[in-house]
Amino acid sequence: MDTMRDRFAPVVTELLDEDPRVAVVLAEIGADGFVEAGRRHPDRVINVGIREQLLVGAAAGLALTGLRPVVHTFASFLVERPFEQVKLDLGHQDAGAVLVSAAASFDWPAGGFTHMAPGDVALLDTLDGWTVHVPGHPDEAETLLRHAVAAGDDKVYVRLSVRSNADGLPVDGGRFRTLREGGSGVVVAVGPVLDEVLAATQGLDVTVLYATTVRPFDARTLRRAVRAARADVVLVEPYLAGTSTAAANDALADVPHRVLGLGVGRRELRRYGLAEEHTAAHGLDARSLRERIGGFLGAAARG
Repeated sequence: MDTMRDRFAPVVTELLDEDPRVAVVLAEIGADGFVEAGRRHPDRVINVGIREQLLVGAAAGLALTGLRPVVHTFASFLVERPFEQVKLDLGHQDAGAVLVSAAASFDWPAGGFTHMAPGDVALLDTLDGWTVHVPGHPDEAETLLRHAVAAGDDKVYVRLSVRSNADGLPVDGGRFRTLREGGSGVVVAVGPVLDEVLAATQGLDVTVLYATTVRPFDARTLRRAVRAARADVVLVEPYLAGTSTAAANDALADVPHRVLGLGVGRRELRRYGLAEEHTAAHGLDARSLRERIGGFLGAAARG
C-alpha cells in the first residue's frame, strides 16, 4: 500500500493543473515530486531552499495576492521552527494557506529529535482559526487534501503520517464517525491510531468514535455519544497526550464527566529505535491501550 505522503505530490499536481489559484511552496523536502509540475507551472511551484521561515512567509505573500498556497515539509520544520511566521505572517495578516506535514510524531526515528514533532497540534492550538486534519489512511489523506485546498482562504493543517490503518473510511472534513456503540464510556481514536484502538477495545462495552478532523473539535458528536453512554471519555491521539482534553472538557462542561488523554508522552526517548518501538514505549500499542482504557473505565466496560 502506498503512504499518505505518496499521495501528496500526485494529488496536488492535479490541483495545480485544475485550479490556477493553487501554488506549491517547498523547502527542498519533497521537491523531487514536483519536477514535472514545476515545468508546467514555473510561477506556481516554488522551492525556497532550506529556509523554513521564508517558506511560510512566502506562502503568506502568495495568499495575499489571491493564490491558495500549499506548503510542505517535515512537521518540525513546518510548525515549530517557523512558528513566528505561522503566527504573524498567516494568522495576524488573516492570510490562508494549507500546511501539509510529514514525519508526524516519530515516523522517522533515525532522524532524531529534530525530526519529531509530537507537539505540533498543541502548538497550533495556541492560535485562532486553524482547521486540523489528521488522516489515518492514504485514501483519507487524499480526500482531506482536496477538501483543504478547496476551503476558500482558510488556514488548514494536514498532518500526514507513515503510520496507517488497514482500511480507509469515508471522511467529510468535520464530523467524528461512530464505529461502535457501548454503554460504559466513549473512546475517541484520532487518525492512524484507530486500528490499535479497535483491537484494544474489542469486547469492551464502549462507544468508539473516529476523528480525522480534530479542529474544529466535533463537540456535538461527542455529546451525543456521551448521552448514550456513561460520561467517561478516553482520547487516543497520535501526538502529545492531552492535546484535546480541554476541547473535550469544554464540550461536556455541563455534564459530570472524566477525561483521560492518551498520546505521545513528554519524555524524550533518546534511543532512535523503530517507529513501532516508540509506539509501544508511549503506550499506544493495542496491549498497553487495553490496560490503560480498561483501568480507567473500570469493570463496567469489561462486562
